[in-house]
Amino acid sequence: MPVGIEAWLTQIPPITRAWLALSVATSLAVQCQLVTPLQLYFSFKSAFTNVQPWRMATTFFYFGSISLDFVFHLFFFMRYSRMLEESSFANRKADYFWLLLLSSVMLLVMSPLFNLPFLSSSLAFVPIYMWSRRHPSTPISLFGLFTISAPYLPLALVIFSWVISGTWKAAAGDLIGCAVGHIAWFLRDVWPREMVGGYSLLTEAPDGLRRLFGDL
Repeated sequence: MPVGIEAWLTQIPPITRAWLALSVATSLAVQCQLVTPLQLYFSFKSAFTNVQPWRMATTFFYFGSISLDFVFHLFFFMRYSRMLEESSFANRKADYFWLLLLSSVMLLVMSPLFNLPFLSSSLAFVPIYMWSRRHPSTPISLFGLFTISAPYLPLALVIFSWVISGTWKAAAGDLIGCAVGHIAWFLRDVWPREMVGGYSLLTEAPDGLRRLFGDL
């Protein structure tokens, strides 16, 4: 029977667990000087002109050097990604992976417009935003200091990120993540109900991906 940290890790749903493990491993690799951030950031020139396609993935796993900002983003992304995967996407690993994949594509397309070489915190705000919209009446205690309702959680975290990072650029990345999260929430929760009354590849994973994840 697993104990300690192993037991804790096994309790985390698979998509969130893999994302957490890759993010920690990436930051540790940079901390140990096995790789440098210059090898991980995304730009269209580096990824396509210089044929370095791994940058389209590594940009989502590097949360920066080990610091308070790193712990802040990792904690809140893990907490709310886990809660979203355990509730809205229970037994639907493929759909949750599909949500994150489509959100990643949107962020990659938008990154040159805002000069964002690393998109990890932006992607982390997608499940945070979606969870907050799907649980609008849930009260959230922030650091035991004050309580807010769930829909205000993303904005509160953006402000806190701005405070601890000391730069608007970090907050800008988080805000863009909220914007992509809003698009994802609209396509999944509002559009099928109010507009066309059905689902599409923008909202549900293709059958091939479902089979790969064992959901079919």
